[in-house]
Amino acid sequence: QVQLVESGGGLVQAGGSLRLSCAASGRTFSSYAMGWFRQAPGKEREFVAAISWSGGNTYYAESVKGRFTISRANGKNTVFLQMNSLKGENTAFYYCAADISYTALAYGGGGAYWGKGTLVTVSS
Repeated sequence: QVQLVESGGGLVQAGGSLRLSCAASGRTFSSYAMGWFRQAPGKEREFVAAISWSGGNTYYAESVKGRFTISRANGKNTVFLQMNSLKGENTAFYYCAADISYTALAYGGGGAYWGKGTLVTVSS
């Protein structure tokens, strides 16, 4: 069992930056691939980024490539999402997810464990 708690959301102006964090509790965090997803009002949840258990592999949605960076600190049981050059369309609830399978997160649209989300609002 893995519990995930996101933080770092808030209100930011277009062009600004935010850094989201996801703290994990439970055993063997370093065994899990981690991912970030988001859901905007009235829209379906969509994939943002994923990182393998070691941090050696990352994968991004085309819409965030070059602006967002996913990273992890296994010693701190935490995964991060650095978001730069934010746009109004990036406004959404951002969710952290964990799964043993990196492929499931990066290409399968989901994970076994989810956080409750943190709201990012980008004002234009």
